[in-house]
Amino acid sequence: MADLATLKLRREALTSQRASGVARVSYDGKTVDYRSIAEIDRAIEALDREIAAAEGRKLIRHVRVTSTKGL
Repeated sequence: MADLATLKLRREALTSQRASGVARVSYDGKTVDYRSIAEIDRAIEALDREIAAAEGRKLIRHVRVTSTKGL
């Protein structure tokens, strides 16, 4: 596993490329081509998990659903 600084650098590169709409990311002299935005999102999520593990914390995501009858 890469060190924390490298993981954060990779995540920053992916996030900025996702925002620009470009599917090619370069970092540390390496270039990666992604086929879709969804694939970039999955890579960002994987990096988030690795960063959380390196920092010694768990990545917890909560989804809360609320509804009303419209009354």
